[in-house]
Formats: sequence, C-alpha cells, structure tokens
Amino acid sequence: MISCLPRVRCVIVQPSYIPWRGHFDLIRRSDVFVFYDDVQYDRRGWRNRNRIKTPSGSQWLTIPAHARGAQTEGIPINAIATARTDWPQQHLKALVRSYEQAPFFNDYREWLEHVYLSPPPLLADFTIPLTMDISNFLGIRHTRFVRASELNASGNKTARLIDVLQKVGATHYLSGPTARSYLDEQQFVDAGIELEWMTYDYPEYDQLYPPYDPHVTILDLLFMRGARAQDLATARS
Repeated sequence: MISCLPRVRCVIVQPSYIPWRGHFDLIRRSDVFVFYDDVQYDRRGWRNRNRIKTPSGSQWLTIPAHARGAQTEGIPINAIATARTDWPQQHLKALVRSYEQAPFFNDYREWLEHVYLSPPPLLADFTIPLTMDISNFLGIRHTRFVRASELNASGNKTARLIDVLQKVGATHYLSGPTARSYLDEQQFVDAGIELEWMTYDYPEYDQLYPPYDPHVTILDLLFMRGARAQDLATARS
C-alpha cells in the first residue's frame, strides 16, 4: 500500500534576538519550528544581539549575557543568563529614539514597553517569546513552536538534527544555505527525510535612514510597514 502521510516541514534554528526577516520567512514556511536552544552558545553570533537603523547608521543592540558562575564557552543557549544591568531600558530608549517617527511605530509601542519592562533572567526565555510575538504580528499562526530542549535528542551534528526531526514527525527539513558546508545529506536520505534549501531574496523597502540595509532586525520593517510587513518578509521565488 502506498503511504499517504501528510508533509510536515520543519525548521531547526537557534533562538536569536529580534532577528532579521529571513528568520521569520523560515518560520512562515514551516509546520514545526524548533528553537535549537540546547546547543552551544555562540558568543559572537545572533543569540543576544541584532542591528537597528539610526540617524548615524546601523547600530548594534547587544544584551549583556553570561553563564551563571562560568564562562560562556561550552554552555548551552538555554543556560545563558542576561546581566542585571539597565540594558532593557537602554534598548527601549534606542528603539524609541530611532523609530518614533516611523509610520507604524505607535502601533507597537505599548507592546514594546511591556517586553522590556521586566525581562526573564535567562536569555532564551526572553528571545523565544519575543520571536513568537513578532511571528503573530506577521500573521504567522499555523506554525507549531517547539524547544529542542524538550525533546531530549541525541547524537552529534547531522544525526542529532535527524533525531529532532523524527521526534516532531517531520518529513521535510528546510535549512538555510550556509548549512550545505557541514550537513551530511546522505543521512537525510537514509532517514527518509527530504532536505530543502532556503534562498533569501527580498525586495527593498523604504527605511528612515538611508542607505538601505537589508540585514537589520525585522522590527525595522514592522515599524515601517505595519501589518503589510508580512508581504515583504517572504522571499521572491
């Protein structure tokens, strides 16, 4: 008998702070989106920082983060804590200062103030719900969100990804293009999981402060386009 199992497309990505629109395009295209929160924290990655547009150019917003009682090297993302400083107030002020003149900023101002009012002590506990909120603003409501730390996956590298995929019932795995250099594609074939590659190609939009920068946080697009941001957060085929 021929199997007629439905396609379940999964994306597995490390949680990031206010990511760019390509991150949310992956979420939109997935049936199950797994926050890969139990792998090693990358200190110079996107877990705790992103960029905004300002009158003086693109600027980093960085959450000061550390492992409790240890250096960050070798520590999983979900064990990384945020520093007890005034960074929430500073980030909120920076966003207000840079975007209060944006056409749709006031639509999200109350939400933004709530987000930075009292962030949880662990970095992932802050960035994951924040990503889910933004997904909802972009009209993404069909995707099921899962934390990898809830799945008790085993194995290394590709084998571990496949274990995660099998645990969530995935038939297809959608990956960013940079993973081509290290994924073992044969393991996906052996597991009966189809491997798909994402292509990032997005139209430009008006930003408050030229020149155009395509790699800033999705908040830039959201504040400039409001509900219409979802139309510009899907890659052109």
